[in-house]
Amino acid sequence: MRDTSDALNVLESAAAAAHPVSLAELNAHAELLARHDNSYVVPAWLFEEFAVRLTDRRRPGGPPFFRVLDIDGRRCFRYRSTYYDTPTLRTFHDHRQQRRRRFRIRERVYEDSGERQFEVKLKSGRGETVKHRQRMSEGDRPLDGARRRFLAGVLRKAYGMLDVPEDLVPSLRTDYRRVTFVAEGQRVTCDAGLIVRDEATGRAASADGSVVLVETKTRGHLTEADRLLHAYGVRPAGFTKYSAGLAAVRPQLGANAWARAVRTVFPQAVRV
Repeated sequence: MRDTSDALNVLESAAAAAHPVSLAELNAHAELLARHDNSYVVPAWLFEEFAVRLTDRRRPGGPPFFRVLDIDGRRCFRYRSTYYDTPTLRTFHDHRQQRRRRFRIRERVYEDSGERQFEVKLKSGRGETVKHRQRMSEGDRPLDGARRRFLAGVLRKAYGMLDVPEDLVPSLRTDYRRVTFVAEGQRVTCDAGLIVRDEATGRAASADGSVVLVETKTRGHLTEADRLLHAYGVRPAGFTKYSAGLAAVRPQLGANAWARAVRTVFPQAVRV
């Protein structure tokens, strides 16, 4: 077994070796704003072999091979997200308790292009993740009137919710690198170099450099990537950057179902 400790190097190598797909093609064939998703914590040495198989055009009799998102020659992209929650962490606790009407609010910045999106992520009655987003222009602020009206409209239409939280504050910032693999109706995002920062206290935690965070997205329930990972004995971790990241920098909250993933991804985080 090869000992590969640098997940980012493995991620970039896998991206460089794959055949490209444009952003326009991705949006046409696998935008998947409503989708089922699974998350995995994958050792870097295993991810290397997994990516080779996922992107192999010569797989006999198998489903379409996955290509890598390429924008102007770049394949590994820098992402920054700031999550917003109430002072009592309503959205965090709603997710931990698996409440039916749960949501997350964030601003996402694509640092290589400067594009900004205000996003609201929900769970549908069928268990799908549904993303609503609004592009932000220079000078727009995440919690200004336009964004609050957008949030209220999304929650009212999706959940009939009238008690939209008014006391939202920045709660967690995440920075990481992402490579995206795409096949028809399927997308696999692969992240490394994750750093989370508590916006209230400034406390930060870095993900272990030997793991890649993989998330599969599809209109169905399983992608070819899921099946490959299951064949390796890797099972869904129930990992989300917000929930696990906040549990890592605020260990007094408790990680519950995410405890194992938090320990694996953030082994240096202090426990109480």
